[in-house]
Amino acid sequence: MLLPWLSSLLVGLAAFAACWGLITSDGGWLDDLERNWAAQLRMLRISTVRLRVYLLCWLGVTAAVGVLLWVGFGAPLFAACAIGLLLSIPWLVIRNLAASRHAKIEDQLADAMVSLSSAIRAGLSLPQALDVLASQCPRPIREEFQQIHGEYQLGKTLDVCLKEARDRLKSEHFALFAAAMEASRQSGGRLNEVVERIAISVRELHRLERKILADTSESRRSALYMSLAPAAILAMYWAFLDPNSVERLFVEPAGQLVLVAAVLLNIVAYVWAQRILDSDL
Repeated sequence: MLLPWLSSLLVGLAAFAACWGLITSDGGWLDDLERNWAAQLRMLRISTVRLRVYLLCWLGVTAAVGVLLWVGFGAPLFAACAIGLLLSIPWLVIRNLAASRHAKIEDQLADAMVSLSSAIRAGLSLPQALDVLASQCPRPIREEFQQIHGEYQLGKTLDVCLKEARDRLKSEHFALFAAAMEASRQSGGRLNEVVERIAISVRELHRLERKILADTSESRRSALYMSLAPAAILAMYWAFLDPNSVERLFVEPAGQLVLVAAVLLNIVAYVWAQRILDSDL
């Protein structure tokens, strides 16, 4: 009898602490949440006009699911786990999509630099060369050059356009590329040669990153299989060996506590393995 009471008390205290923190924060937490989401959505070129309304609806649905599981089904631990998943999964999906787009831009940047160098060598000015990139580069980097060239055509200076693109992309390689163009405009020099040297360096870094990814691909697959193995073993145990004991894990508070702890430890282990195998240079 002590364990159900203790688990309900802990979950209740956590919910009270969360609500108290939200009430006393004067809405600053919502501003931070909206700012973080807006940064990721802008990377994906998704409108953020009604973002706060969507966030409030999302938080309301998450709270309703938590209350339903806690009050309706008497499973406070599952309610806490469901709230955590509903709060984290959409953010992780958006962040991974933004990271994937950012990685594509990084991969396409070296070829864009070579195209810019060729256009300048052919006698085009820097704005004309950017227009060539905006029309001929593949997506998604073409969208960035289209925005740079479009803002320049609307009256912004090229330095301002490059600075805004650098702040928007948060790419060290693009920052170096933009710095080379700004330096060439201010002090002269052979921009095509500088850009070609930067492109060679970027391509070499990408080659090393791909080599590391290839060398660690088997370990990444092993980490994924190891993280999925407990769920597969539990399903086989329920289907063929002892379904009654497995059902007790979902019904009794002690079993729910074991399941939640196992899921959390499994997630931590998978994330830890991915961090160890990270290929950032």
